[in-house]
Amino acid sequence: MFRSHIVVVDLGFGDAGKGATVDWLCSPAAGLDVSAVVRFNGGAQAAHNVIADGRHHTFAQFGSGTFSGVPTLLSQHVLVEPIALAGEARMLAALGVPDPLALLHIDGRALLTTPIHIAANRAREDARGSSRHGSCGRGIGETTWYALAHDAPTVSDCLRPRVLRDKLRALAAQYGALIAPSEHRYEPIDTLVDMYREFAAAVRVVGGEQLARFARRGRLVFEGAQGVLLDEWRGFHPHTTWSTVEPRNARAMLSEIGATGAVLGVTRTYMTRHGAGPLPTEDHTLDFPEPHNTTGRYQGDFRLGHLDPILLRYAIAVSGGIDGLALTHLDTPGNRYAATEYHTTDGVLDDLPPGTWQDLTHQQHLTDLLTTARPTLTEMPQDVTRWLAKTLDTPVVLTSNGPTRAHRTPIAATVAAA
Repeated sequence: MFRSHIVVVDLGFGDAGKGATVDWLCSPAAGLDVSAVVRFNGGAQAAHNVIADGRHHTFAQFGSGTFSGVPTLLSQHVLVEPIALAGEARMLAALGVPDPLALLHIDGRALLTTPIHIAANRAREDARGSSRHGSCGRGIGETTWYALAHDAPTVSDCLRPRVLRDKLRALAAQYGALIAPSEHRYEPIDTLVDMYREFAAAVRVVGGEQLARFARRGRLVFEGAQGVLLDEWRGFHPHTTWSTVEPRNARAMLSEIGATGAVLGVTRTYMTRHGAGPLPTEDHTLDFPEPHNTTGRYQGDFRLGHLDPILLRYAIAVSGGIDGLALTHLDTPGNRYAATEYHTTDGVLDDLPPGTWQDLTHQQHLTDLLTTARPTLTEMPQDVTRWLAKTLDTPVVLTSNGPTRAHRTPIAATVAAA
């Protein structure tokens, strides 16, 4: 599997260890000659924690190969937030990364997430009160929603101030009634235009041909954001992200350049999720250390549950299958349990029907089903790696028993067979 381009996806609700996995794949220890990390979904709400060489950074828009000097390509499917990106570049520079913006290539077709989108997102979520869907409060849904029906601002517009100014004015007019009564504010339009002009001068704004250029130089690692169980069409509606998380976009991009890639699914030895939505194996007695995952105003509580192969098999199915597993958090103390079946209003289930793509009625039914599902739990054997590979019928090719690169172990025999 490590012989081809690699697509890294989280099989859960996020926070499984994608960033640390990508960091290792790009590091000298892996020896993979990675030419670029390609982001293929999400935006500034990503939070991929990497600890390497005594440094810690939460990667949001920069790819998690940055500590190894690997360039990042933000594809047309990424929502780009320039103000947050500039802040992230300053943090990386403080950690010793020379000229971080020089590593960044951004597809001009990518949508811009602006402070207007962010203010609207937070005002809308505040208005929902106790019925919140769950949000990072970073304007992701509003960016996507607005672009479905309007001429939305893009990265390439940052090179055309007059065009950008007109689009921002239209955006502000659209959201004025929602934002005005709220506490949320944003900078004047002319100030935003000036900031975005400086941003465009500091990064490489590229076209669709850049992916092929990177592919000719070496291996591509596609870094997903969020988790497949939060996918806009495959997650459990309405507690989803406005982003295609499963690897559809990455596969399409590879196909466009006449290439293929192996999909590496990442999972912890237990389940997690932020905020609202079903988590059938949730157990409030679980108390694992989470130094980088805390309660947020919009995301809500960070929740823990036992491993759920039923959900993982569902994630694999709606992803079109995967080629290998990266299993993280093997160092978690205590006995480990996993769900073997659910008792639901539809009877006893040990698998979830994937349905068809874009069928939100089916996804809503699964949400209702999972909200009241009662799982049967069984203790996992000591050799969790072998057990999970058999349970999910997928080889485990990389394991992790801690947060740093030194804690990652490729499983050589499985890799050779993949």
